Amino acid sequence: MGITQHIPRPVTKLLGVLLMTSVASSCTVNSPKVDNVSVRQMLAQKLMVDIRYFCPPAELKRYKGRVSCDLPVTALDPSLKQMITQHSLGGVILFAENFESIEQTTQLVSELQQAASLSDVASPLFISVDQEGGRVARLPRQWSTATSGNMAIGATYANHSDKFATLTGEVLGAELNSLGINVNHGPTVDVNVNPRNPVINIRSFGESATEVAQLGIAQARAMQVEGVVATLKHFPGHGDTSVDSHTGLPRVEHSFTEVKSVDLLPFQQAIDAGVAKMIMTAHIQYPELDSSTFVAKSGKTMIKPATMSRTILTDLLRQQMGFNGVVVTDALDMAGVSEFFDEPQAVIETFKAGADIALMPLRIRSIEDLPRLDALLDALELAVESGELAREEIQASYQRIQSLKTEFAMGNAFNTNAKDLQKNATKTLRSEHHQVIEADLADASITLLKGDGTLPKNVTTLHLALPDKTKCAALKSALMARSANLKVTCASSFTESADVHKRMIDAADAVLVANITPKQSAVELGGMEDLKKFKQSTSSKWQQDQLLLELLQHAKSKGKNTWFVSLRTPYEIQKYARFSDHVIATYGYNAHVERHQGQEVAVGPAYTALARLLLGEIEAKGQSPVSIKF
Repeated sequence: MGITQHIPRPVTKLLGVLLMTSVASSCTVNSPKVDNVSVRQMLAQKLMVDIRYFCPPAELKRYKGRVSCDLPVTALDPSLKQMITQHSLGGVILFAENFESIEQTTQLVSELQQAASLSDVASPLFISVDQEGGRVARLPRQWSTATSGNMAIGATYANHSDKFATLTGEVLGAELNSLGINVNHGPTVDVNVNPRNPVINIRSFGESATEVAQLGIAQARAMQVEGVVATLKHFPGHGDTSVDSHTGLPRVEHSFTEVKSVDLLPFQQAIDAGVAKMIMTAHIQYPELDSSTFVAKSGKTMIKPATMSRTILTDLLRQQMGFNGVVVTDALDMAGVSEFFDEPQAVIETFKAGADIALMPLRIRSIEDLPRLDALLDALELAVESGELAREEIQASYQRIQSLKTEFAMGNAFNTNAKDLQKNATKTLRSEHHQVIEADLADASITLLKGDGTLPKNVTTLHLALPDKTKCAALKSALMARSANLKVTCASSFTESADVHKRMIDAADAVLVANITPKQSAVELGGMEDLKKFKQSTSSKWQQDQLLLELLQHAKSKGKNTWFVSLRTPYEIQKYARFSDHVIATYGYNAHVERHQGQEVAVGPAYTALARLLLGEIEAKGQSPVSIKF
């Protein structure tokens, strides 16, 4: 049967040049029966709802007709329990606010699975989270392992191949599994080829598609060995965008050759390797893959995003690339979808395209929102009855979901109590072995791009200009713990004026300036409900650039030794290199406060590695996985 007959011409052309073999793995488990499962229940299994916040009526905030809730779900509210049980929901996604302690988390997870066990379908929940490592981590860093992210792993590739991808996959999988979390929305296998990418950048392993593929496969495989489903994202590729899909609808203008050799390659190789069990879609327009259009709720005619494209999700991903696993959408509350589609329409369009799971299809924050879930299921049922959604495709999708749950033995959660989970999690989370991996990755990834990186012996006073007090404290304490003779001053580049910094520079022998641009994306903060915080960041990128340049120029005019450190994406280095004697990239910036011997101490693996480099304890052996020109 010639499937290309109904595919738009651009895609037909693309598929003709892909020349890819499809060796996708099939689940070895028996296909689940659907005889006693209603269409409505199958549809509910295809929803993954967020339970970040939920408020009783008295706790709701009402302002000018708007209702909001910011009360975290740390124990399962009876209304949410009833929602899961009554509707036979398929999955939930957790956020940082849902994690207070190990004991609380394991109790919450147990309550969630208990609610699922009481449903008519009695199918275990997908309990998912965005725990990528690095920029995007939902588990509290105080009691989980805060490994550096993907670009740091990419920086180790030249010397260590996929060693650290495997090790971090083991850490992520073991720690999530110990809590009863069975799906991780990672790794990111987008190939970052755009220096201005605001949302992926250091979440990518690098700019080489083959290296990204190898590292992504290694991390996903290790995660799944530990019993957690890995989600490869964001299909067909989010690496060449200059728009954040949380705030807009990006468009990728790649040629057929680029699509084949860059964007699709990591996904195809993961499918061929039998590692791809779940793939997440991207809210991105790809006109070379599908130029068909839709009419947005505003009335404007637009090219379909990949999440809504049957040509991309079914014809390309399933039929041509051979993917037999579960397709989950990116969050449907993101602006890349929500600005153009109403809630029911968005879910219907994703299911028509071939998605198995709608992630965050609607926001449920109180009892008042529960009828919206009924309305959504009503709309989906009606779409099946009218033929807009094919009944046989809904059944096949349901079977894929249940097969994946069976393959990963998720039903065992029904027989695991919270105390057993807690005991295992306490032993696993932030174990000594995991902390060694965390430190080794930070040491192995740190990259020297100019100079020798080491503080001269005659430097007795060092001034640090870092983004905030916690990062200041993390680097300062790491330095002073290793050097009794070094005096360190530090001030925030976000909150302190240039004059304050200059006075400290004048009193120092050397200056270290660190850059954290671009600003945090909504995905780092949590999600769409954090956009207000995202928009109200302390200073603009331009203001930060100007301040850091001013400080470096002032230091050079005073004859001071200067260091520039890129804490995030290293593309910015070219702006500062000519004013810096030493240039270093850490690919990580996270720091947090822990209690040691009754005192609060700021720590972060990147800052410990940086201190060790500055004091000559280690050599910088990392190699930038992206091209830097200066």
